[in-house]
Amino acid sequence: MSKLYIRPLNTGYVGINPRQYLYHYTILKYRKDILANKTETPVFAFLVQGGSSLLLVDTGMSWTEHAQTHHFQRAVQPSGLAIHEQLGKLDLHPEDIDVVILTHLHWDHSFYLDKFTKAEIYVHKKEYAFAMNPLPLYYKAYEHPILGIRRPFEGIRLRTLFGEAKIMPGVSVLETPGHSPGHMSIIIETETGEFICAGDSLLGPGNLASIPELHFDISPPGIFCNILEAWNSIELQKTRLADASFALCCHDQTLEERIKISPVLGRR
Repeated sequence: MSKLYIRPLNTGYVGINPRQYLYHYTILKYRKDILANKTETPVFAFLVQGGSSLLLVDTGMSWTEHAQTHHFQRAVQPSGLAIHEQLGKLDLHPEDIDVVILTHLHWDHSFYLDKFTKAEIYVHKKEYAFAMNPLPLYYKAYEHPILGIRRPFEGIRLRTLFGEAKIMPGVSVLETPGHSPGHMSIIIETETGEFICAGDSLLGPGNLASIPELHFDISPPGIFCNILEAWNSIELQKTRLADASFALCCHDQTLEERIKISPVLGRR
């Protein structure tokens, strides 16, 4: 039985409207629980401990000034929430991390990579190719140099993956494209079951909910690059999850309250 366990680490907040971003407009009349106003939505990374190597899923968002200038006016990274500061609270430093797996290369998942000087850093082959030459629509998401800014992954040695792959005992990756061309989810085997660090392939566990009135077996997201792939990726993960509590999503608002009670997930 795997002894791995997971610490969700919040790296800041972005202000988004759940009815525009997290969920597709077709389901709004059937999901009365979806908030209509902009809300502060967390940006999580996930530290995996208990194995022979320290592993980090994503590195989170940038500092406030950068985020507000280039992305969201309501983006904020309060003092102490940058990924290196969060690790510091656990008496760890970025150079202690052995492996970083990036679910994708959007700016809010891949900042401060230059601090992880001793880590092997993995990303999907398709994701890297697209990030280096995205459609203009995605210049901001990947911080393309044409905007006069430096990409978070600029000059960083990235190892590219393709297909399903085992990274270390108890940790493997699953292709979950749709939110971005080469999105990956990370499967973590723990004492209590198999967790999926879903990045933005699930914008929240609510994407797993069915809509019987529409004959939908999921609640599709409001933002994607390919809705067919996004839909299939959500369905695939739904078949693997014991229940929604095993889905760890980057922008899950409910996770903030959950980790106040259980800061470590996957231990009995």
